[in-house]
Amino acid sequence: MKITKNRLKSMVPVKSALALAASAMISSAPVQAEMIKRSFCVWDAVGANGPLYNLMKSSKPAALKWGVDLELRPYTDEKIAAEDFKAGQCDSVLITDVRVREFNTFSGSIGALGAIQSKKEMRMILETLSQPKAAKLLKNGKYEIAGILPAGAVYLFARDRTIDTVGELQGKKIATFDYDSAAMHMVRHVGASIVGSSTANFAGKFNNGSVDIAYAPAVAYEPLELHKGIGETGGVFSYKVAQLTFQVVIDSEKFPEGFGQNFRSYAASKYDEAFQMIADAEATINNDLWVSPKATEVASYGEMFRNVRIGLRDEGVYSPKMLTLMRKVRCSQAPSNAECVEKTE
Repeated sequence: MKITKNRLKSMVPVKSALALAASAMISSAPVQAEMIKRSFCVWDAVGANGPLYNLMKSSKPAALKWGVDLELRPYTDEKIAAEDFKAGQCDSVLITDVRVREFNTFSGSIGALGAIQSKKEMRMILETLSQPKAAKLLKNGKYEIAGILPAGAVYLFARDRTIDTVGELQGKKIATFDYDSAAMHMVRHVGASIVGSSTANFAGKFNNGSVDIAYAPAVAYEPLELHKGIGETGGVFSYKVAQLTFQVVIDSEKFPEGFGQNFRSYAASKYDEAFQMIADAEATINNDLWVSPKATEVASYGEMFRNVRIGLRDEGVYSPKMLTLMRKVRCSQAPSNAECVEKTE
């Protein structure tokens, strides 16, 4: 086909239009977001060599996929980690649910006294909260709970293994976290003496004999050498006082949209690993150290803890929504329980 001069001239506007279109397509093409650097302060009683810090290391490559370069910083003092986060020196932080209450009462109430007694119940709670529809409950102003991991049941570690009822706690000195109003309420309730403590020093007080009793999950047993406090005469009261969780809190204003949900999904992928870590820790406590509560006492413990939870809910310490959620989970497993009819929580 022969192309004339006139035809060539007529094609010039077409070429120009194509060039403009191509230019527009290039300029409107999505450009990969610039990687932003954010700090992640991780509390682990052992520090950078601890199991929790090591578990969180894998969050770094995951966060890179969401456009965030996380700089992990180990903290051995949980109070300092929380304070640095509040002061803006940490963009995100990993702390226990007890400390989380000041940022989000709802998720901070997971560890409500006696509310969860089994791994199955704990998993049901965690899986519910990792779903996108729960996101609004995990936000409080700029603070967002971006992940929850199980830490295991909280047990009483005693220097005297003959203590096998709550009544025998009367007059005993208990290392009590002085920032945990629920724990202080419970210690007073059973007639024991509060010895103000923190995650940084309670083990030392128990091990050197300054207190008769300390409470902690099994994951603290070996790293904090609680066997020293138990010695030859002590034991571990096997009733599950509460369920502790580790929670990631972020300043959502410093992270890309959707980061919180992405991290919650990532944390959910670590549940099996976390539960295995708990099982391994509980297995390190010799069988002969476990002290089981008397069967006749167990039912009364449940009622006692429920009354305490309701009182603390009314005082604003526990979230009513979380207590209701946990009651529904318990009733899904034991629908014949009286609480499932009374629905006081």
